[in-house]
Amino acid sequence: MKKVALLLAMALPLGLQAQQSGAGDAAPDGTVPTSVTFPVEKVQQPTDADLNCAGFIGKQLTSRDKFVTGGLETAFTTQFASGEAIFLNGKDYQLGQQYEIVRELKDPNRYEVFPGQWKSVKAAGQAFEELARVQVVDTRHKMAIARVEYSCNTVLPGDFVVPYVQKTALELHAPMRFDRFVQPSGTSGRIILAKDFDSEMGNGGKVYLNIGASQGLKVGDYLRATRSFEAIAHDSVEALSFKSPTLEPTQKIHPSLDATFLNRTNGPDIHVADMPRKGIGEIVILSVTPTTATGMVVFSLEPVHVGDRVEIDQQ
Repeated sequence: MKKVALLLAMALPLGLQAQQSGAGDAAPDGTVPTSVTFPVEKVQQPTDADLNCAGFIGKQLTSRDKFVTGGLETAFTTQFASGEAIFLNGKDYQLGQQYEIVRELKDPNRYEVFPGQWKSVKAAGQAFEELARVQVVDTRHKMAIARVEYSCNTVLPGDFVVPYVQKTALELHAPMRFDRFVQPSGTSGRIILAKDFDSEMGNGGKVYLNIGASQGLKVGDYLRATRSFEAIAHDSVEALSFKSPTLEPTQKIHPSLDATFLNRTNGPDIHVADMPRKGIGEIVILSVTPTTATGMVVFSLEPVHVGDRVEIDQQ
């Protein structure tokens, strides 16, 4: 009896470990799971700052008459943060009501990460940075006075005031296998921009997508970021690696990579477009508009790029 109890006690932690690691997930037909093709993903939990400071792409503001004009230390500073008093232009502010301060953004560099990027962004709407949450504490004057309760970045005169919407807390899934070469399925879109105009993101990075609630997305959905080797071959920087020689003198005839595009030899012709696309990482949706969504990279095997494709993860 003692031996049985001892064996059960030893087996229980192993069973729990296997369950937590995702090792017991059923493998798709036609695959033999390995640590390379099916690594176990452990997702990163979004914090309050991730939820409230992610930013978004949306339509133009319906009203532009509510904005920050200054604060208690105006004339000596133009930047305001948590705990400070600021002045708000506009009417109909409610005492005790919370509002959000946002900033319309532009990229002064205007560098396109992928061809047609700015056309895609313009079609999606206007990029906004979420700066702070404020509470109105005085409405006796022509300008309302508010206290900055929480700031993601410093608030400047001219930043806009919009209604505050409570962000939804997210419950993340347990560790599971990540199919590196999963077949395309479900709603798909593209990463068209990233927070702070970054072009490459790791875990915690915020990305803006050209699909939203109208395509069935909702807060808490998981999307898989993917990249094809054809996209790599057509990237002006990464294509240089494709064009470099293999530098293996013992190989009699080097292969030809897309002879009409990359390099031409007398060896076997390799068609990059026929290579299976690879999964880069997982993105969880933080907020949605009818046509756009903001996501956070919660798992990545390599940097996620602006321009990468995304699709709803069916796992």
